[in-house]
Amino acid sequence: MQKQYDVYGIGSALMDFLIEADEELLKQFNLIKGNMHLIDEQQSVEFMKKVKEYNMKIAPGGSSANTLAGISQLGGKVVFCGKVGDDENGYLYEKKTVESNIKSNISKGNVITGHTITFITPDSERTFATHLGAAMQLTKEDLFEEDIKDSKILHVEGYQLEDPNLRATTLHAMSIAKANNTKISIDLADPALVSRNKDDLKSIVTEYADIVFANEEEAKAFTGKDGEAALIIIAKMAEIAIVKLGAKGSWIQKGPEKTFIAAHKVNAVDTTGAGDMFAAGFLYGYSKDMDLEQCGKIGSYIASLVVSQIGARLDTIPTDFLKNL
Repeated sequence: MQKQYDVYGIGSALMDFLIEADEELLKQFNLIKGNMHLIDEQQSVEFMKKVKEYNMKIAPGGSSANTLAGISQLGGKVVFCGKVGDDENGYLYEKKTVESNIKSNISKGNVITGHTITFITPDSERTFATHLGAAMQLTKEDLFEEDIKDSKILHVEGYQLEDPNLRATTLHAMSIAKANNTKISIDLADPALVSRNKDDLKSIVTEYADIVFANEEEAKAFTGKDGEAALIIIAKMAEIAIVKLGAKGSWIQKGPEKTFIAAHKVNAVDTTGAGDMFAAGFLYGYSKDMDLEQCGKIGSYIASLVVSQIGARLDTIPTDFLKNL
């Protein structure tokens, strides 16, 4: 059956506040470099007061939403499902989403729009302080079920699988997908999150996932193994396993077949969004029936573009390279 959309994504609709900072600032805020930290509204206000003298870039974000933006730029048709507040940031978020040629399945909650303060240290590592706000209020009633059925892939960020209410909403979406021949893609998202929810995530991946994305740290937290050994374990749980090794490349496994994808050598300025863009490239290729090596090469290429700049999204993605795959 022909489906109208390539990917339907569910995720936290978060405004990104990007700041270049030193490690001393992370210590002041008691943040562990490289991790995502959940903060409450009061903490968020305090953090923002302390960083107001820093240069700040503001952009719509959230892992799943970033991935969908990349797929759209490559020429794919996508839908984003998330929740924002009935406030200035919420209206800006939806406006930017629609301007990115992403169909909006964005609803409005009764608290402020979620946001992430992203601290980028001189080694290009990023550390997140996130207040989820309205993103926590996403319910089953907010899902466009017909669009899930009419999509080739349902893509879910791991952040949706920790909070019990968000998990229930996401599992409902996955059940719809599974019943309607929509492939299910899960990005494990964050090593600390994986460690906190390992057993539940293993059950969810085994029951629902067709495609699993993990970086090196997430894969180790999930399996207890490094790199290729982790890949083999994940590939027994899902149809396709992807373990990203940063500058060392990435591994893809389907059944017994493994494919190594070399990384593009670039001057990395900010690793924010690298995993999201890799997923964008891979899922775009997969939705167009490309082989796994081609999918991985697209992911690797656009991930290299995004780490060469500040921010998790690209203004444009040159698509000429697709002709040479």
